[in-house]
Amino acid sequence: MYKQIAANKRNTVIIMIGFVMLISAIGCAFAYAFNDWYITVYVLVVSSIYALIQYFASTKLAVAMTGAKKIDKKDNKRLFTIVENLAITAGVKTPEIYIIEDPAPNAFATGRDPEHAIVCATTGLLDIMDDKELTGVMAHEMSHILNYDIRVSMIVFGLVCLVGFISDLGLRMLWYNDRDDNNDRSPVGFIIILITSILAPIAASLAQLAVSREREYLADISAVKLTRYPEGMISALKKLDEQGRPMKRQNSATAAMYINNPMKKGFLTKLFSTHPPIEDRIERLENAKTSF
Repeated sequence: MYKQIAANKRNTVIIMIGFVMLISAIGCAFAYAFNDWYITVYVLVVSSIYALIQYFASTKLAVAMTGAKKIDKKDNKRLFTIVENLAITAGVKTPEIYIIEDPAPNAFATGRDPEHAIVCATTGLLDIMDDKELTGVMAHEMSHILNYDIRVSMIVFGLVCLVGFISDLGLRMLWYNDRDDNNDRSPVGFIIILITSILAPIAASLAQLAVSREREYLADISAVKLTRYPEGMISALKKLDEQGRPMKRQNSATAAMYINNPMKKGFLTKLFSTHPPIEDRIERLENAKTSF
């Protein structure tokens, strides 16, 4: 477990370096296309400032994007008590607790470290889970906090948004620049920006996908180690598989944070899903029962 936490901290650095290289490549492509190499510097400076702000503000941004509302113990004693008990068992500070008004059963955790973390559940999840199943789900989310998965996913979430923003900005610059009658730029520049603006967000999303899938397997196992009750987690996953549905407020940038894919199901959604199939997750837990 400690090796995985250390690996997640290393992955944070590796991911940030990878995204800096990707953003630099986008900046170089734009600079070549517009024949202005200062654009690369501008892109890197703006991206660095954005990344710094994102590191400290992404939790609030994620909460805003999901429509989650913070609660106190009096608002939902059942959920609050379960999270408190798990935090005591794990020996960490109780995270802030949020609820989303949505019939789709789901939950997520986010934050930059265990001292600045939140957990969130939908009303749909609270409605269908019994106490043991809900404990398994929240233990899964607490495991993301303990394993520092939340920091990795938060940084990836912010950088994916940044790559998408820069790519969109490049296309807009291209559009307005092409409307200038005095523009004699080679069509090669147009092709470079077009290809970069399409492929860069895809590459960023694939990186997010690769990071997320293994985190879910680890959090499932960690949740069972925390609760010492594999049946609760297995039963919860079965209910999520049977009664899961798309959430009302869907966003691909935040999809990786949830315990179950919140997006509308389809061929492309399944292909680029940030979550492994639930049946595979259940199978791994069943096979690992003897080790608990």
